[in-house]
Amino acid sequence: MPPSPRAPNRDAPQAKRGGLALMLLVLPLLAVNIAGTEYYVAGLPERVRHPWHAWLRPSGYVGQSAGFLAFVVFVFLWLYPLRKKYKKLAFTGTVGKWLDVHVTTALALPLLLAIHAAWRSDGVIGLGLTAMLIVCASGVIGRYIYTRIPRAKSGVELTRDEVAAQRRDLLVELGQATGIAPHVVEQMLDLSGDSSATDNAAKVLWRLFTNDLMRWSRTRDLRKKFAAAAPDGRPIGRAALASAVRLADREMSLRQQTRMLDATHRVFRYWHVAHRPFAITALVAVVIHVVVVVAVGATWLR
Repeated sequence: MPPSPRAPNRDAPQAKRGGLALMLLVLPLLAVNIAGTEYYVAGLPERVRHPWHAWLRPSGYVGQSAGFLAFVVFVFLWLYPLRKKYKKLAFTGTVGKWLDVHVTTALALPLLLAIHAAWRSDGVIGLGLTAMLIVCASGVIGRYIYTRIPRAKSGVELTRDEVAAQRRDLLVELGQATGIAPHVVEQMLDLSGDSSATDNAAKVLWRLFTNDLMRWSRTRDLRKKFAAAAPDGRPIGRAALASAVRLADREMSLRQQTRMLDATHRVFRYWHVAHRPFAITALVAVVIHVVVVVAVGATWLR
């Protein structure tokens, strides 16, 4: 009996849109940083006489505009914790989508700050710049850990029973798509590896990373095996093969996530403890910097 048609996969279009949004944010900022290299590598006396000084200095047209935009972005990033804390804001979107926007937007901050600071990091703004860079780097790590906890599309964490049910459904679909018995498919997808409750954070992160590499390698092998094990001796179509490989990757991912769940939760709690102080430090430094700049009139705004 042929498998029932699957709903279209929405993850790929969302990933493409996220990648496009990131490029639209990052590429213009990269262009400004690259174009201003001659100014940024010059010493302070040479900068003052440089023809781009009025534009690229921190209080210049481009430099200060980047600072204003960075401040707006930084304030916007604080809306994500509010969305997580208050369920009444659910109408604004799921936590998962908010996190995607939060991370994508935050990746533009280092480039904006580099333009605003003219690649200098002294004084209070230096403290804020350093804190922001640490926050951005830790945010990327936090996003990575977050995605290693099984969740529904709404962002709500799945229970172990829900994960087990999803895995069973995936094995059945894989059996229908490839013509291989589900229990045989399960054996083909088995990846060894576990995490001890005593592993430190660095070791857990390393295990998560190596798990991804193992799954990527196994997925490449499965593509060949599925193509060779076509049902009824007929070759599997390209779309069906891609769907089967995607299902296999999802099943292996859920299995790995379940094995590492306790350790991942523990590291995620540590990450929250470390991430928040740097974020608050950056906020305080930025507010002080903005207040001082406005107070002394170091701005081209009138």
